Amino acid sequence: MTEQDYVLGTHDAEVERLGVQHRAWRPRVLDAWRRAGIGTGDTVVDVGCGPGYAALDLAEIVGATGHVIGLERSQRFLAALRRRIADRRIANLAAEQIDLVADDWRVRDADAAWCRWVLAFVNDPPLVVRRIAACLKPGGRAVFHEYFDYATWRLAPRSEDFEEFVAIVMRNWRENGGEPDIGLDLPSLLTAAGMRVLSTDPVIYAVQPHDPMWQWPESFVRVHLVHLAETGRVPPEWARKVQAAFDATASRSGAYLITPAVLEVIAEKP
Repeated sequence: MTEQDYVLGTHDAEVERLGVQHRAWRPRVLDAWRRAGIGTGDTVVDVGCGPGYAALDLAEIVGATGHVIGLERSQRFLAALRRRIADRRIANLAAEQIDLVADDWRVRDADAAWCRWVLAFVNDPPLVVRRIAACLKPGGRAVFHEYFDYATWRLAPRSEDFEEFVAIVMRNWRENGGEPDIGLDLPSLLTAAGMRVLSTDPVIYAVQPHDPMWQWPESFVRVHLVHLAETGRVPPEWARKVQAAFDATASRSGAYLITPAVLEVIAEKP
């Protein structure tokens, strides 16, 4: 597998966008980890850690007596994470290059696992869920954030150009072997893997441009439109039209953006 196999890319702008995304979601994520019982001294696996924004937070939470293992396929993402590990002299975070589907996982007896928007991109979600279950000790817990209705991502007032963009994103996603609405299958996949589902919570926001959460979808539109045009998936003039439609809504009084619907799941290994 190569860097080009990442449907959203692994270029510098995407690394930066993932940081914006993590900061927007960080309050919700920290609360989910707290409710899952992740704390000092734990060993936590960050499944598909990307450039490591969540892994760095986890390393701080588990402290010097804990350990975080970030699993990631992309060399570019891992390089970004390893630079941060070196710069901050972090001793309790290891970044391992691994294809979550093709390679064997060497991790066992972890206290917890974190998996955000990973199952939606892999071509064998049931296998990855089974491997997450296998890497946990009895009583270990896994926290997931996965989309269950990506098409809720809309502008209010509505924009047909923007809705076409969302449809293209979803189609391109599926053509590359992923499934944007994998959250609909997640509870049953966990049950089949021998996990016990403790909680399922839908997460969706209606935000205005001044809201910090707006920066998450705004950065996706800006970065991914450029990526789609540069990779020849859409005409550049169409990308500019969609960006203009999004910007026009952002400047409009009383405008809202409805975010893609996410299912937050906390599960436990008996």
